[in-house]
Amino acid sequence: MLQKPLSSYPEIAEQFIPQIDAALDARTATEDGCPARLREAIRYSLLAPGKRLRPILVLLAAEACQGNAEAAMPGACAVEMVHAYSLIHDDLPAMDDDDLRRGRPTCHKAFGEATAILAGDALLTLAFEVLAKEVQPAETAAACCAALAEAAGAANMVGGQAADLDTAGGDGRRQDGPSSLAVLESIHHRKTGAMIRVSLRLGGLVAGAELAQLAALDAFGRRVGLCFQITDDLLDVQSSQVAMGKRVGKDAQHGKLTFPSLLGVDRSIQYARRLTAEACQDVAFFGARAEGLCKLAWYVVERSR
Repeated sequence: MLQKPLSSYPEIAEQFIPQIDAALDARTATEDGCPARLREAIRYSLLAPGKRLRPILVLLAAEACQGNAEAAMPGACAVEMVHAYSLIHDDLPAMDDDDLRRGRPTCHKAFGEATAILAGDALLTLAFEVLAKEVQPAETAAACCAALAEAAGAANMVGGQAADLDTAGGDGRRQDGPSSLAVLESIHHRKTGAMIRVSLRLGGLVAGAELAQLAALDAFGRRVGLCFQITDDLLDVQSSQVAMGKRVGKDAQHGKLTFPSLLGVDRSIQYARRLTAEACQDVAFFGARAEGLCKLAWYVVERSR
């Protein structure tokens, strides 16, 4: 079993985030007929300070497969655009009804619901435009578009969000523990995990990864995606609005089924750490080139926001 890497993830973030932010800025800065207020709302949400975990995963996966991070940047931008769209829509009153995101008013609070919905729509479609126009060769671009569409669609991210909303209104617990855990994991393999897994897949596809490499990345992403959600659930219980930059305690208020409500805090922490160790085993296949992925995995379980 791989041990926790000794060096820290923030070094990777410090290297990649400025490049990612510059790439996102460049792809939304031009005046191309988009109404000014809509463009402002798009950039307000997309360029808000964030962890950029998904685009970093694209770049790290490309490097693990001996690819070029620069060639993978369109994929990194595309997943962050889809992620930003999903946050805009999740925050709407009809969904999670949040007023704060990343320490600032949510998009619909800053620009109104109609403009926020349109900004999310625009970001979703822009993601596929970026992949289709910028990824080479065309066959790889098509494969990237198909993978991202599947991950973001009704059977995965959107379907997971729908299933998560269906759990609201109870007391956050179910009596049939094992089946409840299976239900909860199924929701979050889709709602959260699908976009993490496709981030890794996009990096691998652009790098020309072999099937065994893609399989290793997918196994890693499946565990890290679940770990990310467990940590999110724990932070909703244990953290503060100031630290998180968004409202906390809302899962309990909405009666949602969560890992702490089902397993308790201590067991949830233990489960997340076990998943992280297993995820690092999954990418031992890559040898030293997996170091960045393992750093990110341990950051996910130990993060404070």
